[in-house]
Amino acid sequence: MNILAVGDVVGKSGRRILLQHIADLRESLSIDLVVVNGENAAHGFGITEKICQSFFQSGVDVITTGNHVWDQRSIINYIDKDPRLIRPINYPVGTPGQGFVICTVSNGKKVLVAQAMCRLFMETLDEPFIRLEKVLQSRQLGAEVCAIVIDVHGEATSEKQAFGEIFDGRASLVFGTHTHVPTADYRILPRGTAFITDVGMTGDYDSIIGMEKKVASQRFVKKTTSSRLTPADGMGTLCGVFVQTNDVSGLAENIEPIRVGGHLRPTRPILGFKNIS
Repeated sequence: MNILAVGDVVGKSGRRILLQHIADLRESLSIDLVVVNGENAAHGFGITEKICQSFFQSGVDVITTGNHVWDQRSIINYIDKDPRLIRPINYPVGTPGQGFVICTVSNGKKVLVAQAMCRLFMETLDEPFIRLEKVLQSRQLGAEVCAIVIDVHGEATSEKQAFGEIFDGRASLVFGTHTHVPTADYRILPRGTAFITDVGMTGDYDSIIGMEKKVASQRFVKKTTSSRLTPADGMGTLCGVFVQTNDVSGLAENIEPIRVGGHLRPTRPILGFKNIS
């Protein structure tokens, strides 16, 4: 199975580059599953039903979110209606939406996509490792589902790497989101799970983590918050990872970064190349 995981879409620039390239990436890389973090898609803060529908129509299968999931209040009514939009699994019981979804991809196979939110330097939510453990206990990789993809939304690199260690061998891919900066540690862990600490954002990198530089930088210098942050709207870069899994075990055989457009050096996988070292 071929999987594409795309990092935090920020504002119009991020939406534009995603919608421009997602269909081509699906076709050229024979993608079976596309997972996109969309929590900053609506002018940098949250996501709307209209944006979700545009993503799904373009070829996205599942949208994950994070700490900005509720910034657009209208999403509260929508998230219960469409299981393809998920929120962190460790929100309290009774919170709208779900923290995971089992979807059937184009080849007829079932895939589990889940999201957890870290707690270091983040909101004080329920224990994410225990919540994920309960979901995975009854859904074994390579048996009930052919792939398991986990979006770990968090600030601390150590906490995100702990998810990779704890769920190594039980997930196809564990990828980090939230910090909006792509890391270079993409690799296959010892027991077969593809991992990257953060896939980076999909948006304008001539910015401060996707926001206009002037206001964002002055917040550090003057310690004022009088002006609202607004997303940078220049050339966007689509950032993510491409993962190939074994058809029997569901474990990873290859992970490679994807960067398309914008200010970062572009890179695309070579289909057919597999690195299992």
